[in-house]
Amino acid sequence: MKTTLLFLTTLISLQYVFGQSSSQVDNIIRREMTERKIPGLQVAIVSKGKIVLSKSYGIANVQDSVPVTEKSIFAINSCTKVFTAVAIMQLVEQGKLNLSTPVSAYLNDLPASWSGVTIKQLLTHTSGLPDELKLLDAKTGGLGNNTEASLWEKIKIVPLDFAAGEKFSYNQTNAYLLGKIINKLSGQTFQETFKKLQFEPANLKHTLFGDSRDVISHFAPTYFYRKNIDGQQLSSPKLVNNYYEFPYFRQTAAGLNSTATDLANWVIALQSGKLLTSKSSLDTMWSPGKFNNGKNTPWAMGWGMNKFRTKHKAVGMSGGGRSAFLIYPDDDLSVIVLTNLGGSYPEDFLEELAGCYNPDIPKADPITLMKVSLRKIGFDKAIPFAEAQKKNNPLFMPNEFEINEWGYRIMANGILKNAVEIFKLNTHLFPTSGNAFDSYGEALLKDGKKEEAIKAYQKSIALSPDNEHGKKVLETLLKP
Repeated sequence: MKTTLLFLTTLISLQYVFGQSSSQVDNIIRREMTERKIPGLQVAIVSKGKIVLSKSYGIANVQDSVPVTEKSIFAINSCTKVFTAVAIMQLVEQGKLNLSTPVSAYLNDLPASWSGVTIKQLLTHTSGLPDELKLLDAKTGGLGNNTEASLWEKIKIVPLDFAAGEKFSYNQTNAYLLGKIINKLSGQTFQETFKKLQFEPANLKHTLFGDSRDVISHFAPTYFYRKNIDGQQLSSPKLVNNYYEFPYFRQTAAGLNSTATDLANWVIALQSGKLLTSKSSLDTMWSPGKFNNGKNTPWAMGWGMNKFRTKHKAVGMSGGGRSAFLIYPDDDLSVIVLTNLGGSYPEDFLEELAGCYNPDIPKADPITLMKVSLRKIGFDKAIPFAEAQKKNNPLFMPNEFEINEWGYRIMANGILKNAVEIFKLNTHLFPTSGNAFDSYGEALLKDGKKEEAIKAYQKSIALSPDNEHGKKVLETLLKP
């Protein structure tokens, strides 16, 4: 009797806690949808191997006022890359692939200058390879007048951007080569491999490849806000349809469509050993790579949105500025948000959502802590707030790369004054970073502060003499 009573008490307590958490999630989601003008959204929370929340909000199809439901399918764009990473790790577990081996050991017909690039460097975007995206149609992302074969020949004659392992540069050629490797070593297309070894074991019922050319049931079209159409500046941003193409051969980079519930089930399958059999495979995949100088890369093995910290480590990915998720391996918690608005950047509020289930998580992340706090006290207080945290909070160790990314997302949303304050904060925290001053100068210039922008660019070039882009901008600014 006592055991039954204890069980019921615990169950009621958990229901109360999760009920409170669900209400907090509602408040955050509705706030963000209003501020970011997001038409439709799905959210899913996984805790201790189970989906504890799966909710839909808003409108999936604006044209016909079709509401978002649990069956609504959203484009996940670059979140596709984590499926590619898992496929690569599956080949590692099968003994068919070694992450430290050069790509040339698995693929023929590579330029001699690519011969030393390793699988790890493809996964961490430190390969230095030229970006195939620059050769695709700028408006659609499609092939234009190219074929895969002609595009491949064009890519191969473009010089490396830098020596492999020296720098980080996000580009789509890396995922393209990984797809070619999966095709060759698995003996089937990567689309078939994904379906057999990931979609089916994880019971993904609404996950499939496709783009704007495909007819997909329950699909939530994607939208953007535009300020300029047909060369005319609009008085206010206008919501427009987004058309995009993902050619079949580059769908390892972006090309999947899914639901928040499907992605939650994929996360559960990944962590429970249904996709990768060894925990060491997960640990490897979720660890940062290394530059040639021994320092950590911002990316893990194919995973681009990571929190490499001592408490509440998180790994995840974002895609198209419209979809994002984080997994907290040590907390057994995951947060997934999908939207139909490009530029909504749900990654900005994932950790705040995680805080609804574990209040310590937002406190452990400097960016989230600043987002929540500066919302209340004002972005102009960013520097004094950061200084106070540095003195009193041992977990407050901001990352230059993350602050920069945050600043650019704010700037993309048109809130220039807040973006300027964040870039200014980055120069304060990292006063020897030429990149921080370059970004600060860019924001100042967009905010109409030419003289301050000139000073920022001058500082950037003094710190980074190889900043050719900054030199060109500065030369233009100094012209009489």
